[in-house]
Amino acid sequence: MKISFLIHNAYGIGGTIATTFNLAHALAERHEVEIVSVLRHRERPNFTLDPKVSLRPLVDLRQEKEHPLHLRPARVFPRAEYRYRQYSELTDQRIGECLATIDADVVIGTRPGLNVHLALQTPRHVGRIGQEHLTLDNHPPRLRNALRRAYRRLDVLTTVTEADAAAYRRKMRLPGVRVEALPNSVPDPVLPAADGTAKVVVAAGRLVPVKRYDLLIQAFAVVAAERPDWQLRIYGKGEEHDRLRQLIVDLRLWNNVFLMGAAAPMEAEWVKGSIGAAASNFEPFGMTIVEAMRCGLPVVSTDCPYGPGEIIEDGVDGRLVPVGDRDALGAALLDLVRDDDRRRRMGRAALENARRFAPGPVVEQAERLLAEAVTARQAGRPAAQERARAGRVLVSQGFAARDAAFGAASGALRIVRKGQR
Repeated sequence: MKISFLIHNAYGIGGTIATTFNLAHALAERHEVEIVSVLRHRERPNFTLDPKVSLRPLVDLRQEKEHPLHLRPARVFPRAEYRYRQYSELTDQRIGECLATIDADVVIGTRPGLNVHLALQTPRHVGRIGQEHLTLDNHPPRLRNALRRAYRRLDVLTTVTEADAAAYRRKMRLPGVRVEALPNSVPDPVLPAADGTAKVVVAAGRLVPVKRYDLLIQAFAVVAAERPDWQLRIYGKGEEHDRLRQLIVDLRLWNNVFLMGAAAPMEAEWVKGSIGAAASNFEPFGMTIVEAMRCGLPVVSTDCPYGPGEIIEDGVDGRLVPVGDRDALGAALLDLVRDDDRRRRMGRAALENARRFAPGPVVEQAERLLAEAVTARQAGRPAAQERARAGRVLVSQGFAARDAAFGAASGALRIVRKGQR
């Protein structure tokens, strides 16, 4: 089977890129796999790409940033999508040409706007799988309206958690589309697991507001006050870097908290720690949580929607605390710092429990979904023959009507604001 992934920018850094590379590498053991990157801004990807996986960009921003068509707004990529301003008539054109001539058996989109492209422009005989790495509730009403129309042309829609899959089935009404949770996978570690003796807490991810590294630093101040020999190491880059550095200075934590920059792969850094930490307000999955657990670290995380609660078993392989609660986060970290035996025991449990996110079981499920999409296209029938219950239809119609009303209201507000300028 030939499989093509369509991704925003394979040359960047982030959870969607990491999990796409991981899945592509695993599938390449038995299939022909390529990654099509809409954008390119540097010579080589940040993440290591398996030689068996081909990579081709569509728009190289190093030469084409000022291309006349790239200065015009996109028409296919949905306006309400978060990345809309990075898309253009040029990306519309290149994506359309790519999909029209694609020789893959199945194409996998990796974000809502790209899922719309493949739903509308992929040839009829090619299987269409849309991946959602965010959550339905995180999408604005105008985007949900656009997705309702386009996603009906998909064969399969995958989410990263069971909770989000249930939300799509309940709220979106996508007859004939198989909606299934497909968790992100993390490769089997190659280094020995952490032994719980290092006096280091490790966190990783983009330095952006939603990740709440400010909260984590404030919470760690409690740890540093009692155990000044412990460190917090934060890996990643992003817009919050300077603000976080100033916070470290203000709290006089320069000997305890370190902004380490980006590291890829992270495995060598995880195993240097004894506890993983995540303080997000919102986490659709929690790739770094799984990475830490696969390296033998118990993880202290906020119990935000939706991922952490489906990954961490509270009190067994990590701790879950309320979102935004600095004191609870600090107390949970300090509990593990104080108790060596418990920390090591939970680290061993994390290593064992995280095996369900190994490539093997995830790839097996992915292959089944890919095969179903291809078979359905070849047979000219939907991947999932669904006869929805009347109650479910009414519920989904209610959500659709609500989103349409919000969308109309926000559109009217924009017109009023534009007229006031």
